[in-house]
Amino acid sequence: MYTTKAGYFGTSPKARSKAHATIGKTSACLIWFCTAFLIIFAGVAYRVLASKLAYVIGSPVELPIPLSDFPMKVGNWVGEPLLIPSTTIDYMRGHFADDFLSRRYTNIVNDAWVDVYVVYSSSQPGGILGHQPLICYPAHGWICNSTEQSQFRLLTGQQIPCLIHRFHRSSPWHDQTIVLNLYIVNGQITTNDNLFSGPLGRRPNIAGDPARYVAQVQISSVLESSIREAAKDITNAIFDFLPDKDGLVKATQYSNVQGGALR
Repeated sequence: MYTTKAGYFGTSPKARSKAHATIGKTSACLIWFCTAFLIIFAGVAYRVLASKLAYVIGSPVELPIPLSDFPMKVGNWVGEPLLIPSTTIDYMRGHFADDFLSRRYTNIVNDAWVDVYVVYSSSQPGGILGHQPLICYPAHGWICNSTEQSQFRLLTGQQIPCLIHRFHRSSPWHDQTIVLNLYIVNGQITTNDNLFSGPLGRRPNIAGDPARYVAQVQISSVLESSIREAAKDITNAIFDFLPDKDGLVKATQYSNVQGGALR
């Protein structure tokens, strides 16, 4: 130890200064190298994550059974496709919809009719916020008369919460419509959009898990009695096509879906 100190302090000030300069240059080079490495690494990581995120957003998360396979006949209700403009479909698929169903169902017993719309959003679950009836309908010229919290009973006896929206359009159409609306969030039925409107609910589904999703169910018509009857008869079958809270899709177990009919 003494020898080392003596050897060091025995050198001239010029030599010690040169040694310090060499060490300083080495430290500066090391710091510069580490900084450059971190910047390059961060850039590569960002590009990888950005590429992964873009792929997830651009690639729809598929349901085990697509909504297009939903039966055309459910009980006394017979469906037919309800066309959506191609520009609207492109917007839906680009912003929130991984799958959707749009049909008009007519009751063969009493001639009641309803429009059934279901959208499944998993890759971008929070994107469905802009498609709420109180946003979407006024954007297309409808005026909201009222909104109320309500519920309806399934054939199984289960009570389901829903929102009932009433809209009208003034001259020259003088139309009116009533919309029953509810959400399914990761298998949980709700009318509360706070469950998916926060930062956690809006984050992209990078894992591509079909059980992490928001689905919206809308049943609309000119008569409230029609939408309530259809909701009672059809809604449970809709739920079966969406993952439940355990991630299971009951429709995969159907043995009585034949020829597009569900009894």
